[in-house]
Amino acid sequence: MKFTNGFWLTRKEYEAEYAKEMYAWTASKESLTLFAPHKAIRSRGDTLNLGLTTIDVTAPMKNVLKIRLTGHCGSVKKGPFFDLESLPPYEGVCVTATEKEASFTAGALSLKVQKGCPFLVFLKDGLPLTRTGSKGIARIKRKDDGSVFTAVSLMLDVGEHVYGLGERFTPYVKNGQVVDCWNEDGGTASEISYKNIPFYMTDRNYGVFVNHPGKVSFEVASEKVEDVQFSVKDESLEFFIIAGESQKDVLSTYTLLTGRAPLLPMWSFGLWLTTSFTTNYNEETVTSFVDGMAQRNIPLRVFHFDCFWMKEFEWCNFTWDKDMFPDPKGMLKRLHDKGLKICVWINPYIAQKSPLFNEAAELGYLVKNIDGTVWQWDMWQAGMGLVDFTNEKACHWYQSKLKALMDMGVDCFKTDFGERIPSAEDGFAIQWKSNLNDEKMHNYYTYLYNKCVFDCIKVEKGEGEAILFARSATAGSQKFPVHWGGDSTSQYVSMAESLRAGLSLMDSGFAFWSHDIGGFEDTGSADLYKRWCAFGLFSTHSRLHGSSSYRVPWVYDEESSDVLRFFVQTKCKLMPYIYSCAVEAHYTGIPVMRPMHLEFPDDMNCAVLDRQYMLGDSILVAPVFMPSHQCVDGTVRAKASCYLPKGAWTHLLSGKKVSGETWYTDEYDYYSLPVFVREGSVIPFGTIDDKPDYDYKSNLEWHVYPSVTGNQKEGKLLAADGTVAARLSVSVQKDGTVQTAGNETASVVIVG
Repeated sequence: MKFTNGFWLTRKEYEAEYAKEMYAWTASKESLTLFAPHKAIRSRGDTLNLGLTTIDVTAPMKNVLKIRLTGHCGSVKKGPFFDLESLPPYEGVCVTATEKEASFTAGALSLKVQKGCPFLVFLKDGLPLTRTGSKGIARIKRKDDGSVFTAVSLMLDVGEHVYGLGERFTPYVKNGQVVDCWNEDGGTASEISYKNIPFYMTDRNYGVFVNHPGKVSFEVASEKVEDVQFSVKDESLEFFIIAGESQKDVLSTYTLLTGRAPLLPMWSFGLWLTTSFTTNYNEETVTSFVDGMAQRNIPLRVFHFDCFWMKEFEWCNFTWDKDMFPDPKGMLKRLHDKGLKICVWINPYIAQKSPLFNEAAELGYLVKNIDGTVWQWDMWQAGMGLVDFTNEKACHWYQSKLKALMDMGVDCFKTDFGERIPSAEDGFAIQWKSNLNDEKMHNYYTYLYNKCVFDCIKVEKGEGEAILFARSATAGSQKFPVHWGGDSTSQYVSMAESLRAGLSLMDSGFAFWSHDIGGFEDTGSADLYKRWCAFGLFSTHSRLHGSSSYRVPWVYDEESSDVLRFFVQTKCKLMPYIYSCAVEAHYTGIPVMRPMHLEFPDDMNCAVLDRQYMLGDSILVAPVFMPSHQCVDGTVRAKASCYLPKGAWTHLLSGKKVSGETWYTDEYDYYSLPVFVREGSVIPFGTIDDKPDYDYKSNLEWHVYPSVTGNQKEGKLLAADGTVAARLSVSVQKDGTVQTAGNETASVVIVG
C-alpha cells in the first residue's frame, strides 16, 4: 500500500507520523523495549502533543529477533494469531544498554540503536544486514475514516533479490512489485493468489516474517526502490527477522517457527487421475478410465472424484449422488481391489438445498451476520453458508461427515476453496463464534479449514497416511500438504506461470506442490499434454485434472498414453530418491522442488531463473514450454534451453554429458526434456516401475555420476524416521576409476 507521493510528499488521503528518534529504552535479560516519539525531542516541551511508538524486542530462538511495534495499545486488533510452534525461550540472548546506545543479540543476529537516531540497525556477525530508513517506522491515519496503519520499511542492498510471499504468478523475483497478502480465487494469470504468505527472504541470507494473519501489504522496491515496506491496518505490527548462513538455513529456521511438512504416504507420490470438473461421469465412466489406464500399462495410484460425486445444488452434502452412483460403498471396494486409493472433492460451504444446511444453521455451525442471521450468498452454490471452523463443535460436526466417508472407503480429500471468506474489506458485516477479527480471519480461515480435515484423516488413517489436495493457504499451511496451483489454462504460458508460482511457494516454506497436468480450463493440444506430463511427473505430486474435458491420455492420441506411461514409470524408479528428499523436507524444511538460487546461491545466473528447478539437490529439471515441430528426419521435437551451473552434468534419460556454467540448448522428443544430474551425485534408484510405494531398500540400484573435480557425495537412502536405511560411499581415483563401498545387496551403475 502506497502512502507517499514520491520521496517528499504524503498522499493527500493520509496523515503520516514517523518515528524520529530512539528516545529511551528499558532492558532486561530477555527483552529490550524502545520508545520512539514521532518528533525529535530537543526540550521538555517537545514531549507534549505527539505520538510515540513502542518497540518490543525479544528472541524466540537463535538467529531470530521478534520486533513488535505498537501505537495506541488499546486499539490493537484481536485475533486470530498464527499458530507458531511452541519453542523453549532462547537462553543465549545478550542485551546491553547504556545511556547512548542499546543492543540485543541472539546468536549471530543483532539489533543496535543509538539515542537520537530513528534507525533499527540489524547486523549479522557484526556486519550490516539491513535497517529501517529515515521514515522506516510509521503510524499512518486515513483522513476519511480514521483507520490507522502501521508500516515498517527495511532497506535493500545493491543487487539484492527478494523471493517468496507465497504463490505468485507475477515475475518470480519480487523487486518492483506490490503484493497484498489477501487470498482470492483468481486463476493463475493475475496478481491475486490463492496462497498468500507474509514471508519473504533475500539472497543476503535473511528472511522477514510478518506475524499478522490479515491483509499485509508489501511494497517491494516499488513505492521506494531502496526498501521493502510492509504495512497492516492495525495499531500494532509484529515481525521476525531470521538470519542464516544460507537461504536454506533461513527456510529451515522459518519452518521451525511456523511448522514443517509431515511425512506423506509413499502412494501419494504416484499418478492421480480425476473425473474432471463439469464432465459427465458415473461408475461406468470411472471404471472405463481405470481399466483404460490398466490396459495401457499406465501405473495409476489414486482416483479422485471431483465435485459432481454429490448432487448438483447440494455442495456439500457429503452424500453420493444416487442417480450416478447407486452403490458407492461397493464401487469404492471395487476400486480398492484394483489397487487404488480414493480421493473426493469437498469445500467448506453448505448449500441451502443441502439437507445439512438447516442442521448446521440450527446448531449454530455456520458463520453469521452481525444481526445473528446466517450469512449466505449465491456465488458458487445457491444460498450457501460457510462452516465456522472457529467453533470447536462445528469442527467435530464437519469431521463426522468426513469420517463417514472414510468408513465407506475414501482415503483422502481435495479441500478446494477457502479463499472466498467474507469480511468488512469486501463489504460484509459478519461474526465468528470465537468473536475473532474478520479481516484477520479472511486469510486464516484456510488454516483452520485444512487443519480440521487433515487432523481428521490423521486420526482415522493413522500417522503418515494423511494427505490433502488443497488450494488455499496461509503461513503454517505447509503442515497440511499437498497444495496445488489452482485453475490454470491449457496453454504453454499457463504451464510456465504455474511453475513460477510453485517456486515462489517453495521459497515460502512449502515442501510439496502439484498442478493440473494438461491445464484446467479448456482443452489443450496433444503436444501440450505430452509436455505437461513430463513436467507433472517430475513434480513432487502428479495429478491429471481438467474442467470441461477428461484428462485421460487417449482422448488426445495414443502416443500420449505411451508418453504418460514412460514418465510415470520413470518417477516410480526415482521414488527412493524422491522419498529421501521428502524425508529431508520433513526434518529440515528444505523443499523437494528447489528454486535454482536456493541450491546455487553463489551463481548469480541462478538468481532470476524461474523456468527450471532442482528436484532435490542432484537433479535439474527444465520443462519444455514451447510447441514442437517436425524435423527433417520426420521426428517431432521441441527446442529447449536451460542454464547449467558450473561442473559436469549428465542427462538423466540419455546419459549424454554436458559441461556447465553455460546455457545449453538441444532438441527433445516427447520422451525427453532437459533433466540433468549434477556431477558427484549418487542417486538411489528403484527397480520397480509400476507403483511408487514399495520396499526401496530391497529394490535398490545405485546410480553413480563420478565427479571430475573430486567433490563426490555419499549416496543415502533415508527411512521415514530420518535414519539412513542404506548408503554408498564413492571415491574417484587419480586414474579415473571409481571405487564404492557399502550396501552390498544393491547393484551399482556407474553412469559414464
